[in-house]
Amino acid sequence: MKFIELAKDRYSVRKFSDKKVEKETLDLILEAGRTAPTACNYQPQRILVLDNETDLSGLSLCMPFKFNHQLALLTCYDKNVSWKRKFDGKDEGEIDAAIVTTHMMLQASELGIGSTWVGHFDPEKVIKTYHIPEHIVPVSILLMGHPADDAEPNKLHDERLDRSQTVFHGSFSETKDDTKQ
Repeated sequence: MKFIELAKDRYSVRKFSDKKVEKETLDLILEAGRTAPTACNYQPQRILVLDNETDLSGLSLCMPFKFNHQLALLTCYDKNVSWKRKFDGKDEGEIDAAIVTTHMMLQASELGIGSTWVGHFDPEKVIKTYHIPEHIVPVSILLMGHPADDAEPNKLHDERLDRSQTVFHGSFSETKDDTKQ
């Protein structure tokens, strides 16, 4: 499959089967995350694999979603390792973690594993539930598993703004602000 087809076909799976993700498949997904580019190649990502009933049940304390997922990857970054932009001190760790999560999500899709990226979670509860040290920052939770037979994309999946509304050349100064409609 060509990348653009994979990117267009992938959707947030909100209904998973009971089938477990195979170790070999998980290893490939984690390898995709390991090889993702990070600022200055500092590789600050820290991924917590939640693949048993006890660990997965802890997520119910941290987020409102339950889709019968059989696996979750909690992507964090180590703020002691992440690169900081010299001009303003911006910590690039969150961006690195997002890139890593995207790589894992797309690799999973290529392998027939569905996923849902969750950003709506209580970070303090995640930190407490999974005993995360203070220098590790949670960024995303990737719920994963084999899609249920009746899983389908959200009705808005294929709706996209026209490229002219999201891509600009040279300057934003002469663009109309369409976000206030």
